[in-house]
Amino acid sequence: MEYKYIILGVFVSIVIFISFTVASIKSEQIASDPIISFFNIEAKSIFGETIKMDKYRGKKILIVNVASKCGLTPQYSELQELYKTYSDSLVVLAFPSNDFLRQEPGSNEQIAKFCSTEYFTTFPLFEKVKVKGKNKHSIYDWLTDPGKNGWNSKGPTWNFTKYLIDENGKLLKRFSPKTLPLSKDIISLIK
Repeated sequence: MEYKYIILGVFVSIVIFISFTVASIKSEQIASDPIISFFNIEAKSIFGETIKMDKYRGKKILIVNVASKCGLTPQYSELQELYKTYSDSLVVLAFPSNDFLRQEPGSNEQIAKFCSTEYFTTFPLFEKVKVKGKNKHSIYDWLTDPGKNGWNSKGPTWNFTKYLIDENGKLLKRFSPKTLPLSKDIISLIK
């Protein structure tokens, strides 16, 4: 009779172990080589200049959809500090968007003035774009299409969603809007 309970205990332990292993594998984001090069994409700066992403080759790139009237807007301060601290190896690219509850209603000129006077930002700021839907900007099309970036299909869920790309154009990770720019999760991948 005791032999039966030992076998049952071993069986239950094996099932639990396998369940945890499978669950952890499914939740992991595994970066893989992009199918289409990130460095071939272009975007317009907030001042209208066309910029090829190839300009940032050799540095890690943190892409963030930003908004000036959001509860997360104070993250601009941490984005600036992150950019200033790691500017030799990292560039922060901010894409204003009005896609989430119209929290970025300003013009490109108003957004540029707000960022420079309120948060003293010096990282590259791009023109206001769509980050979701069928008319999303080509940057966000690449970030959310596994057929282009190699693995990720998840788009921004709110303002200040972050995507980290490595020096060679590989999408490393997507971070939720609540992940602070100076979090150890982000900094550990930059160092």
